Amino acid sequence: MAEVHVIGQIVGATGFSENSLFCKWGIHTGAAWKLLSGLREGQTQVDTPQIGDMAYWSHPIDLHFATKGLQGWPRLHLQVWSQDSFGRCQLAGYGFCHVPSSPGTHQLDCPTWRPLGSWREQLARAFVGGGPQLLHADAIYSGADRYRLHTAAGGTVHLELGLLLRHFDRYGVEC
Repeated sequence: MAEVHVIGQIVGATGFSENSLFCKWGIHTGAAWKLLSGLREGQTQVDTPQIGDMAYWSHPIDLHFATKGLQGWPRLHLQVWSQDSFGRCQLAGYGFCHVPSSPGTHQLDCPTWRPLGSWREQLARAFVGGGPQLLHADAIYSGADRYRLHTAAGGTVHLELGLLLRHFDRYGVEC
């Protein structure tokens, strides 16, 4: 079987109006993909930017996949959360990006968004916290339902990913 190694990090995030940010991440693949080693999901630590608006996480990602085909190429889905001084967490943004398909080192910028909700939910978010969230996380990367939502732009998550491809030539795929 062909193999894909994804090695890198979630560097951090910029452009969010909230402070004390952390990121929950996961990887989604098609049925022909098997995770040989690494974690399919994870969470960074909370970082409060001291200078500028960049929250630094430097959270490692190390995944090793085997695949029988190219369908269902890996996608990273991200959820950025903010934490207030009382420890309450509030959604700051959802985002996703495809793992690059060419070997080498890649710098990725993943834009994020969050659901707006009704005017009452927006008012409650401003004064009490919380706010609307997706019921099904797969709406982050599936286009059908996502485009019907009313959303607000969030910040950008920055990633550095290195890709190694192995045995793709045996299956007729040129790298």
